[in-house]
Amino acid sequence: MALSKTYEDLLVGDEASISRLLTPDDLYVFAHASGNLNPVHMPSEDGAEWDEKTPVPSMLLGSMFSAVLGNILPGPGTLYHSQDLNFLGRARVGDTVTVSLTVIEKNGDNKVSFRTRILRGEEMLVDGVAIVHPPRVGREIGHAILPALTIARHRHVARLLDACENLPPTPTAIVAPEDESSLRGPVEAAKANLIRPLLIGDAARIHAVAAEHGIDLGGIEIEDLASHDAAAARAVEMVHQGRAKAVMKGLLHTDELLRHVVKSQGGLRTGRRISHVFVMDVPYLDDLVLVTDAAINIAPTIEDKVDITQNAIDLAIALGIVQPKVGVLSAVETVNLKIQSSMDAAILAKMADRGQISGGLVDGPLAMDNAISLSAAKTKGLVSLVAGRADVLVVPNLEAGNILAKDLTFAAQAEGAGIVLGAKVPVLLTSRADDAAARLFSCVTAVLYEAWLRTGTSVVPPARN
Repeated sequence: MALSKTYEDLLVGDEASISRLLTPDDLYVFAHASGNLNPVHMPSEDGAEWDEKTPVPSMLLGSMFSAVLGNILPGPGTLYHSQDLNFLGRARVGDTVTVSLTVIEKNGDNKVSFRTRILRGEEMLVDGVAIVHPPRVGREIGHAILPALTIARHRHVARLLDACENLPPTPTAIVAPEDESSLRGPVEAAKANLIRPLLIGDAARIHAVAAEHGIDLGGIEIEDLASHDAAAARAVEMVHQGRAKAVMKGLLHTDELLRHVVKSQGGLRTGRRISHVFVMDVPYLDDLVLVTDAAINIAPTIEDKVDITQNAIDLAIALGIVQPKVGVLSAVETVNLKIQSSMDAAILAKMADRGQISGGLVDGPLAMDNAISLSAAKTKGLVSLVAGRADVLVVPNLEAGNILAKDLTFAAQAEGAGIVLGAKVPVLLTSRADDAAARLFSCVTAVLYEAWLRTGTSVVPPARN
């Protein structure tokens, strides 16, 4: 609780201060609130994060005096009359600054002058004088309840994109790229040197879409096949010929593509069951989270879930997660004989303990809250290396996974990549509703996974254990 001081209460020499760590999120919020989009204070065009050289807007620093004046001294009820500021140095992202006020004069007419300073250690960054009207009556307030803010930036996408920098572009067969997003995504990925697209589909439609939306197809190979079925078959054939190291879905139904991927003769099957993973960059989570299976296996058996889990662990390792933590989801976090998903989760966890699933830590059953929230896990008394820290979420069935992935995308503002695993090459199974950014993220994921398949080593610096 804070009790404000009136004009009569204030004495020359009274002082107050706060300390503040300057973060990238502060710059985003200030840009939105002020409308200041000066690129000096924004991330680079290639999506890189801010670093210690990024200057903080000077008026962001100036605004911090308001927090001390309004909350501490004089406190609630204070109104600004004027403020002069001298900016003597530049604050940077990552700095901790001290914002301080000292009463220097009582001016009469209910006005008080404060010296206002911001320091980084001993270095003065801002100096000035504020004149304010203190409250005429002391007021006491508690902590204000403000709406929470989530900064929807996708820092993990940028981190993975950086990891692809020294990799050669992956030859990728794009099946039926016949609308703007399914064509623009691979073209943008080619510009980023992620893939070398081989466009397979109705050439006239592809050219028409490119012309309508200003997409440059210069230097990109196009194979003219009017039928989606024929285009899907040709993409699989290109893999067998060694011309393609990945396949990407365009404007066709998933079944039309996967029919050729999974066929027993001439398909792309391996000894492991094919499954789908959504790689999600969720703004409020510290790391990537992988959701599986949300697109292929409708009601997986426990045998299916073994391969689904192993596929996801392999992908997580390829994306730089050294020992993925796998939470097997159910509606509850205890084994219930009437809930099959809880039984499956317990079996998978024990199979991982016995080495039948390798490369990650597997625990379950876990409910969604205690899989990703440490506070929820602690509240429910769970003792687990996975609970609250899960990198991979294995869902009970396709319906649950699809709902979860789309909830993260549309309600939590996640950026998602879709990829099919367990085939001879990665298959980028993007949704027809995905925009070009999501397709680019899928390309990044596929390139990193293909490199891991080829070399057995991840090129992504570890994010966390």
